Parts: sequence; C-alpha cells; structure tokens
Amino acid sequence: MKEKIRIASGQGFWGDLIDAPYKQVTAGDIDYLVMDYLAEVTMSILQKQKNKDPKLGYAKDIPPLMERILPICKEKNIKVITNGGGVNPQGCAEEVLKVANKIGLTDLKVAVVLGDNIKDRIDEIIEAGCELNNMETGESIKSVKDKLLSANVYFGAFPIVEALNRGADIVITGRTTDTGLTLAPMIHEFAWSEKDYDLLSAGTVAGHILECGGQASGGNLLADWESVDNLADIGFPIAEAYPDGTFLITKHESLGGKVSYETVSEQLLYEIGDPKDYITPDCVADFTSIKLEDLGNNKVKVYDIKGNAETPSFKVSCSYESGYSASGSLTYSWPKALSKAKAADKILRKRLENLDLHFEEIRTEFIGYDSCHGPLSTKLDENDINEIMLRIAVRSDDYNSVERFGKEIAPLILTGPPSVTGFAGGRPRPSSVVAYWPALIPKNLVQPEVKILEMK
Repeated sequence: MKEKIRIASGQGFWGDLIDAPYKQVTAGDIDYLVMDYLAEVTMSILQKQKNKDPKLGYAKDIPPLMERILPICKEKNIKVITNGGGVNPQGCAEEVLKVANKIGLTDLKVAVVLGDNIKDRIDEIIEAGCELNNMETGESIKSVKDKLLSANVYFGAFPIVEALNRGADIVITGRTTDTGLTLAPMIHEFAWSEKDYDLLSAGTVAGHILECGGQASGGNLLADWESVDNLADIGFPIAEAYPDGTFLITKHESLGGKVSYETVSEQLLYEIGDPKDYITPDCVADFTSIKLEDLGNNKVKVYDIKGNAETPSFKVSCSYESGYSASGSLTYSWPKALSKAKAADKILRKRLENLDLHFEEIRTEFIGYDSCHGPLSTKLDENDINEIMLRIAVRSDDYNSVERFGKEIAPLILTGPPSVTGFAGGRPRPSSVVAYWPALIPKNLVQPEVKILEMK
C-alpha cells in the first residue's frame, strides 16, 4: 500500500480549459489524472452525434489530448480516468489506441466501463416492474418513451476499481458519477472495502471537491476573489490522499490560482441537497461531518468524514425532446432605456397574442437590470440606466408558432420605441428543447461491464 497518492483534476466539464490536463501532468508530480466531461445535457448532445455517426458519441477533445500527454503519462506512470466516453466509451478507447499506435506506444492498456446506457432497454425495464418514474413529478417514463434521446445510469467507483485492478493505464467510462472518478483510485490503492463507508465517504468528498476543476482552486470564487493570483494560468486542484481517509487539497506551486479554506468550502456547497445525505452509488456521505484546516501555502486538510451505506438504487439521467424554443434580443439606449425596452416587450407580446400563436412559456429579461436576480433585483431609477438589452424567449410544442415569433423581432426596430440597436445574426430560428427526466432504478436491473482493450 502506498503512503499517499496524488489525484489531479484535469477537466470540470466538456469545454473546460484545454491545456489544464497537460499542465497537471507536466507541472509537478501526480499519480492519477481524472477528467469529468459530462453534464446531464451533454449526454443528449453526444447521443445525437452518435445517431448521425456511430463512431462518435464521446468527448472529441480526448484523442488529441492523449496524443499530447500519453508519452508523459507513460514516463511518469500517471493513470488517466475519465467519463468522457459519453455514450460511446469503446469508440473513444479505440481512437485512443490509434493515437498510441501513431506515437509509438506499444504496451498501453485501455479499459472501458459499459452498461450504463439503457436507452434500448426501456421496454424490458418497464416489463421488469420499474417504470422509471420521474423523481420530481412521479410520472411514468411511458409518457415520453417515444421522445427519449438518452437514458444513462450513474455508476459509481467500483467498475473503475475493477479496471485498475486489471492493470488499466487509462479508464474510459460512460455516465459515471463525478465523485467516483476520484474515489476509485483511493479504493484501488488503499484496498478499501465496499463496507468502509467512512472511507468511501471521504473519497466521495474529495471527488466532489475536484469535480469542477478550477472552481476549487480560485475560479468562480465569491470570497475575496480579487486576491486570487494569476487566474490566466490557473492550476487545477489536486487531492493528496492518505489510507485513513484524510486528504489535502492543493495545486502545483508553479501555477496560478489559490487553494484556501474559502475555495474548498465554497466548492463543498456546490450542488448539494441534504448535506447529511449526499447520495452516491457507493455510499451516503455526511457533509456535516467534514472538518477543514487551512494549512497555508495552498494546502487545506480535509478529515474526519463520516458516511453510511449506499441505497439499493442507481440514479438514471434521461433526456427527451420537449418542443421548440427561440430567443431574440434588441438593445435600447438612453434616455429612458428601460422604459423603451419594457414598452417593446408589451408591443411584441400583444402582436403575438393577435396572431393567435400557441406558447407554453414566454419569458422576458432586461439584461443589465434584472436578468440575474429577477424580482429580487435592486430597482434603479430608469433615467439613470444608459442602455438595456431586451431578451425575450418563447417555448412551444408548435414549431410554426416559434418560427413566427422569430419573424416578429426585427420589425420592432422601425415600428416600436426609438433608439434601438443590437439586432444581428438574422431571425431567431426554432431549436429543439431537450428536457431532463431524473429517475431511480433498482441496482439488480443493470450490470456494469468492464472490458480491457490492448494494443494490437
């Protein structure tokens, strides 16, 4: 058993800083690079890509990134774990192996975790007695079954552990929990059991801190954000983990950013419900038990974490088509910029009403006034506002209504309030709305599969 391991965050979402993984493997010592590419909407995007081309369906940034970092990872014995396989982990792994062949690596083991994609098994699962009821409404998935774009089970850390135990250098998964990417190497290296709930919870908390990349090392910091050094070259966070469940959050010294009590505690509060019951497939972590100690020099100690047994269900993330939307904007200038924008909004809504169009929702924002905080916004003197952007959006099951809405924006320029600008890009066009369907599924109805792909 190793005395400690260093696990580095390389991506917080698909579209994060492209150079972050390279800097993590070159700017200092690490044992594992973990990269989180997936969000709920990302799965539907990837599924659409795969529907058009069966070879796609994964984060396309991964193969060129691997060409850059694989020689370094092999030299330093750094293992890579990512959920960027999306809806096609095997296709992603095969492209990585092609890259390895191209750069002359001959002994690379790439593992894939399969089984999370249940889109083609919906009828079978319903027949087994699970209707994948919406966790918010209780409605059966039967109501949207024909509109489904994606349906993926959140697996946890243990399939990744199996891959590491079988000697994988790179592990590529589909919809794995963000926290599982970091927890897995701790289980593997420290021989934690499936019943070590306090230890599993510690690794889960570490994964929660790393999952958003630079957000735990000074990015998006509310507390004293002006004190963060060199955000242009921010160093992503690293978890230095120990067998007893204690870990330090830090970063490479040569890179910018900041690791402090504030950066870590703000990230701990990110996207949690009941802090006593942070539910994952591996355990239920108690965030109220977490203790933090700022050691200075960009090191925060995290310790004494408690947890409980896992639940009998996996969470399922589904997406489905839910009509169409479009949005358009115009900018109004001083004087009385806000008054002009409000008048334009009323005129446009009246014209849409007169056309007898059908919308489920019409939403207006006055950007620079209330677009962030809505009715909680501070009310300013309308005469003091230099400029306001009016943004109005519609949503409907009727494509024609949304399309006609797009034709009603530009006419406001000459048939509405004065001093308008900012119309560009042509008429707003309808785009498909992707809606989210969260559900639970008994764990006995799905089974992860781990495959090892080796060089040919």
